Amino acid sequence: MASPRRQLFVCIAIAGIVFAAVNGAHAAEKRDGVLIHVSHGTDEPHRVAMALNMASMMSEDHPVLVYFDIKGIEVVLKDAETITYAHFPSSKEQLSALIKKGVTLMACPGCLKAAGKTPADLANGIEAADKTGFFSFTEGRIVTLDY
Repeated sequence: MASPRRQLFVCIAIAGIVFAAVNGAHAAEKRDGVLIHVSHGTDEPHRVAMALNMASMMSEDHPVLVYFDIKGIEVVLKDAETITYAHFPSSKEQLSALIKKGVTLMACPGCLKAAGKTPADLANGIEAADKTGFFSFTEGRIVTLDY
């Protein structure tokens, strides 16, 4: 039989292995997030369609935040024109689907102001951007796609 001292050592070693495995599994759960930057609107329908399509695809496996600024705010206003391009679903269809998936959709408050708009002019499910939102939507790295 093993001595009490040896048994204690074995128990401590096993506890250390279990602790490391649990922490390693937790670290592996951190998924990288994808920030999709949309700076175009009706002026570039292909860019808008691609950005929203990529957001949908990426959201299947990763946290996604879509940020609209410059002309991109045109896409997320209550009275936004529906943007269509080629085989892609319309902008309104894609935005609705992204909201249902829980994707974070933000518009630049400064760009809204420059366009004579306010956060009240944003469509349902779209929020005015804030610094905290850029870093809290994911626990992993932030990968950025620009459109």
